Amino acid sequence: MSAAGAGQQPVAVSPGLYVVSTPIGNLRDITLRALDILSAADEVLAEDTRVAAKLMSAYGIKARLSPYHDHNGAERRPQILARLAAGGRIALISDAGTPLVSDPGWKLVHDALEAGHKVHPVPGASALLAGLVASGLPSDRFMFAGFLPPKSGARKSALETLKHVPATLVFYESGPRLAESLADLASVLGGGRTAAVARELTKMFEETRRGTLESLARHYEEAGPPRGEIVVLAGPPEERHATAADLDSALRDALKTMPTKEAASSVSEALGLPRREVYQRALQIRSEDAG
Repeated sequence: MSAAGAGQQPVAVSPGLYVVSTPIGNLRDITLRALDILSAADEVLAEDTRVAAKLMSAYGIKARLSPYHDHNGAERRPQILARLAAGGRIALISDAGTPLVSDPGWKLVHDALEAGHKVHPVPGASALLAGLVASGLPSDRFMFAGFLPPKSGARKSALETLKHVPATLVFYESGPRLAESLADLASVLGGGRTAAVARELTKMFEETRRGTLESLARHYEEAGPPRGEIVVLAGPPEERHATAADLDSALRDALKTMPTKEAASSVSEALGLPRREVYQRALQIRSEDAG
């Protein structure tokens, strides 16, 4: 059923590129505006036209579908830009959720904007946000890090750059790699950090499992790879306030190899303390040691 069939007149669809969010599982999670856009579009670009056809069929939409993905993007973009230049109304969808989130669409949006075309966001379902709100983890500040590297060494290196980010970290992961990824998360971020694994969101077997990174890694190692789309979330690191002893210890180590000013700057940044305060204490330590 189209938006018009739901008792609302379709909105006018002006020329431009429409980035349309689609359901991540439950087909009812589609907005009336998204149905209007898909019905009126001259062309709907889909990551997989077979997946898109099922959505269109469910709502009685007869749209011109064409594939747009990583393998044909470079070839297709000039053609799409030409259609936009001619006043075309083009909709871009992914297999599920919001396009451009771990999805090939961003290059097209970038090029369309560079060429002066209008890009219209049509918000809707997102596994990232669905997982976040179901996790019970802090949502006032979060960082989406996409898919981690498939190999453990590269994965741990990537996590090292994220371990001190003061926010909930959100990742996408596959079932076969989940237990190994959780083990690496526990190893680098700390096994006691609160976390959640959300899978099959909005579907019949939806599940959100909460615990520590260590307990979740152990559970999925024993239970085996789960099915479905998976969102992994790790809570922010616990705040730790440096004590006077921490400051003195860090300064004495730094002063062994650095001039006073450089040592104070380095320790100030590492401990999150005011540089002037740290510098004054560094001078005192230098004086005490010299005496």
